[in-house]
Amino acid sequence: MNRHQRSIIRRVIAAALLLLFLRSLHYYGFINGLLTSGTGTGRHRGIGLSDEFVRQRMGERSEDLTWGNVTKKLAVYKQGVLGNYEVEFVTKTGPGEGGVSYKLPADLVEAGEESKREYGFNMLASEHISLDRTLKDIRTPECKFWHYPTKLPTASLVVVFHNEGLSTLLRTVHSAINSAPAELLVEVVMVDDGSTKSDTKDKLDEHIKRFNGKVIVVRNPEREGLIRARTIGAQAASRGEVVIFLDAHCECLPNWLPPLLTPIAEDRRTIVCPVIDGVDPFDFKYNQIWYSWNQGAFDWNLNYKEVPRGDREKKKHSHETEPYDSPVMAGGLFAVNRAWFFELGAYDAGLEVWGGEQYEIAFKVWMCGGRLLNAPCSRIGHIYRLHVPGYRGNPSLKTSGVPGVSLLEKNHMRVVEVWMDDYKQYFYNSYPHLVGKPYGNVTHLQEFRKRECPHSFQWFADNVLYQALLDYPPAAANVAWGAVRNAATQTCLAFAGVSYGQRVGLAGCHERFRLTEAKELLWNEHCVRPRSDGTVEKYFCHNRHKDYFGWTYNPRSAPGQIRFERLDRCLDARDNEVRLEFCDSSIKSQQWSITH
Repeated sequence: MNRHQRSIIRRVIAAALLLLFLRSLHYYGFINGLLTSGTGTGRHRGIGLSDEFVRQRMGERSEDLTWGNVTKKLAVYKQGVLGNYEVEFVTKTGPGEGGVSYKLPADLVEAGEESKREYGFNMLASEHISLDRTLKDIRTPECKFWHYPTKLPTASLVVVFHNEGLSTLLRTVHSAINSAPAELLVEVVMVDDGSTKSDTKDKLDEHIKRFNGKVIVVRNPEREGLIRARTIGAQAASRGEVVIFLDAHCECLPNWLPPLLTPIAEDRRTIVCPVIDGVDPFDFKYNQIWYSWNQGAFDWNLNYKEVPRGDREKKKHSHETEPYDSPVMAGGLFAVNRAWFFELGAYDAGLEVWGGEQYEIAFKVWMCGGRLLNAPCSRIGHIYRLHVPGYRGNPSLKTSGVPGVSLLEKNHMRVVEVWMDDYKQYFYNSYPHLVGKPYGNVTHLQEFRKRECPHSFQWFADNVLYQALLDYPPAAANVAWGAVRNAATQTCLAFAGVSYGQRVGLAGCHERFRLTEAKELLWNEHCVRPRSDGTVEKYFCHNRHKDYFGWTYNPRSAPGQIRFERLDRCLDARDNEVRLEFCDSSIKSQQWSITH
């Protein structure tokens, strides 16, 4: 090799080294700019990291963890090292302490029953339990070893209530404040949605004075409904970067807040949901749900469901307690960056009272470039009412204003018309009576989606909803739908008053069943399934259970037989009982019409 050739090689090597050096400077500058962009304080609106924190993290080696597709490593797992937000919680003694059940004395049982009828849960029992009761820490042990950023976005809590019992309402506030870092939970906004009960007025105002302005009450002059009231609460919540919505009858487990805030610090276009446990409406026992790593899902009646995470999602994570993708949420409890919530248009103002909003916000988040996560280390208990107390307040919110269409159905129609594209046909397969019914003007919502949201519902189905579709595939088209009337009895197949696993009976012709091309006989999410004794029972429809597929009917020859092919038996109505019998077209009790 001559001198000239050696000179060329040296120049090439020098140029390559210089290029690598410049690229490394560019990469550091890009990352540092990403984390610290914003005002002179070095904080980004949606991330909230100080310059000092960035320097610490840039120089600290941590496990190679990612949550979904986000590559910033803001939470660090250190086995055996107690997390930086963990504190010692000591269980006290007293009624209901530790989350155990509390039984009223015998002389108060009847009064307790009366409070159930008024509130939907045993309010008298609640009044015997401390507002500051402690709960047993039932989190997965791994949760205690997560170290979260010391600089997280601040949060405002929004709690909407209407004629709520005062003790359960206040326990929600006390629990949230007691079990969250004070520097992170900076505000609680309680929205009184047109309550008429006196103890939610002066008594509430007097009680919250002890919080020295951290808790405020906003009062709607008339009832707006949960959906619009939440938007009003988010507008009033001016102190926190993140808005957290809780229902008015919740209790929080230790350290519930940092796991909700950290994914939003990673990417402000994120909604994060806690694990929702149950609080017993009779005795206020805190009950851990049976499985903490489910994903939110739905059937095509838009009933909320949950399904286990599949392998595709599990492979994204190194620890089972990392936040993970979920297609939809239950609806009541979640955290969202406040600014982004309003950039998305908040909730559709045309949705009334409650119902459907959890799907609207989930579809909007995913299709507009965000993500929805479940955080296994954030656990909150929720009282599931025995019944919803009678509706009072704004009378215009009692009905949809469309004959034959409920408020919930109208809400669902607005959601599917804006977000579901061609998949809306499966919703209308499930609710054929809604075809052509009015649902209000959604043009502005459709225009927002075209302008701001790059993804289709097909993209959502392929990339987010895929696991849920295995259990709840698109609803099959209908062969016939309507009341299933027997020619002999002139009564109809009925689920009314029938619990799951119980025999299906006959009653008035008020329920609209569907017999589908998939050979299901069902009403809403409930299928008719043969039993071994020849009767038929009410059963949850689920694609993994194939034993209710097989019903056939020819509407062109009605009244006619409804046959279950695999058993070669026909539906028969005798002595007010529905059974499967040997098929005989001459028997009038085997003649059925399905009409709407």
